[in-house]
Amino acid sequence: MSASTTAPRRRAPWLARLASWDAAVILVTVIALVVASGAVENFGTSRNFTFLLLDLLPIALIALPMTFVIVTGEIDLSVASTLGLTSAFMGEMWDKGLSIETIIPLCILLGAVLGAFNGFFVTVLKLPSLAVTIGTLALYRGLAFVVLGDSAVADFPNSYTSWVTGTIGGGSVPNVLIPLIVLALAFGLVLHATPIGRAVFAAGASEQAARFAGIRVGRLKFWLYVVSGAVAGLAGVLWTLRYSSARADNGYGAELAVVAAVLLGGVSIFGGKGTLPGVLAGVVLLATLQNALRLQDVSNEALNIVTGVLLIISVLLPNIVSSVRAAIQRRRRRLPSSPPAISASPSRS
Repeated sequence: MSASTTAPRRRAPWLARLASWDAAVILVTVIALVVASGAVENFGTSRNFTFLLLDLLPIALIALPMTFVIVTGEIDLSVASTLGLTSAFMGEMWDKGLSIETIIPLCILLGAVLGAFNGFFVTVLKLPSLAVTIGTLALYRGLAFVVLGDSAVADFPNSYTSWVTGTIGGGSVPNVLIPLIVLALAFGLVLHATPIGRAVFAAGASEQAARFAGIRVGRLKFWLYVVSGAVAGLAGVLWTLRYSSARADNGYGAELAVVAAVLLGGVSIFGGKGTLPGVLAGVVLLATLQNALRLQDVSNEALNIVTGVLLIISVLLPNIVSSVRAAIQRRRRRLPSSPPAISASPSRS
């Protein structure tokens, strides 16, 4: 019998991971939905389900490229400020008479430029992404107030705002879920089924080894920041159209929810590990908890506390689990193997 027929089939790394942490997150998400539907008044209504999906949309959108960025071992904390700046830019351009068809691609382009600015400092000047994006978090938000000030711009075309807030066939599923699903499938295929995805994981596991393997890590990370900014710009457009209000403070603090959802979904803050299905489950779990607490009249400050606690747990718990597993494996290696039993056979006469 050939070796190929006797050797056990190995699962893909992302499938193996999906069977562990990600499966646990998905299970907890399902339990949270069931418990909230039974325990929280109005949570299980179709109207609230629509609001829940609309609330998680911008977080889920930004979490898609954020997954790639964190898997490479970097981070982008400027995404919510990028959302706010593109929203302010959208309002200013609409106030000056530009058509909405022209404004939307310009907002996405602006987001890409802001992402490229981050990527330049991280990949060309070799500055830490944490420091860079904390700086641009404040910079982009400040520029948003320079562009629009404290005012708000409304009166966007009803055909666009009604589509964003409308539902498929008059049901409870928002129209905007369609582009989210398309983008999620595209990002998932790229991350888990293409050489680009393998390069992303390789860069996060060991940047030096990835370079030796011929991967242009700097260029890869630069374009990931560009995509992150572009998607944040798209989220800014959808946020503005949903509320029909362009404001400089739109999306304020959303970067915390995005990072918490990504890490809660199983992506390692140190890079090299994670799956997109787990991240989407983390987004739904976080949105479910926040929605249920809002229905219970919990304040925004308390919601931030819950998000912060989940963020700490999502960083701490996987490391504890890994340490326990490593300790168990070391203990097993130290245990002496028991000698084979010798059966005494009767003597023959």
